[in-house]
Amino acid sequence: MSKDVIVSFEFFPPHNEQMEATLWESIERLAGLQPRFVSVTYGADGSTRERTHKAVKRIVQETSLTAAPHLTCIGATRDEIDAIARRYWDMGVRHLVALRGDPEPGSDGYQPQAGGYPYAADLVAGLKRVGDFDISVAAYPEVHPEAPDPLFDLDNLKRKLDAGASRAITQFFFDVDVFLRFRDLAAAAGIESALVPGILPITRFPQLEQFALRCGASVPPWLRHRFAGLENDPGTRQMIAASIAIDQVHRLEAEGLSEFHFYTLNRSELTYAICHALGVRQESAAA
Repeated sequence: MSKDVIVSFEFFPPHNEQMEATLWESIERLAGLQPRFVSVTYGADGSTRERTHKAVKRIVQETSLTAAPHLTCIGATRDEIDAIARRYWDMGVRHLVALRGDPEPGSDGYQPQAGGYPYAADLVAGLKRVGDFDISVAAYPEVHPEAPDPLFDLDNLKRKLDAGASRAITQFFFDVDVFLRFRDLAAAAGIESALVPGILPITRFPQLEQFALRCGASVPPWLRHRFAGLENDPGTRQMIAASIAIDQVHRLEAEGLSEFHFYTLNRSELTYAICHALGVRQESAAA
């Protein structure tokens, strides 16, 4: 496998002490793989702000990892978001993940915050005014659920990148051809920035289906078939999940991809195994 493979990992802020212990066990194990950055989510409606900040602060203070906190347009004015960004800058954070954010459950859909950044492209431009952050944004190989068509979605992605973002990390997907078609459409739309495939190792299949339903990602029939009947067999589920993800990243690498972003769900086992198969290993990272 290529020696130039680059990885990054996503974590979410823990809700309790047990989850915090699991998170830090995962961070400590994956840190040896020398990821480009580790992102920390913000909650769909910006509700985890303080827990996100606490996790980022600990990563900065206790590890050598590059922390990349998420920031969204939800629930804060421009001045408040700018103040959070300055706080991160003063902490030593230089990488951010800028997202529009999802409306609160039960609401009538997304409405821009009064006095806030209306959309992700506006947020990116505002953050670049605060500091010369390295900014990642989101992309949707199967089209954002609220976009009327793929071209509208691609135009929105281009606006975010043109506003100053460095790369786009995709929503998870399982059909590699879906990503490759998206890459071709993006190139035809004049998008030259890196498109980083988002890889979701499957820990629990029902949870995956809920995630996919919320974000508009498809779950292929062959994937359901592979996990059928394994509800009470976690060992076999894990073996199949690793096999699927390893095959996915191998196919993507064969198509010229060399950077991958893993949605870890705060677990290290599957992500570590997939990285090992890619040739991203602790000893090679140290060398």
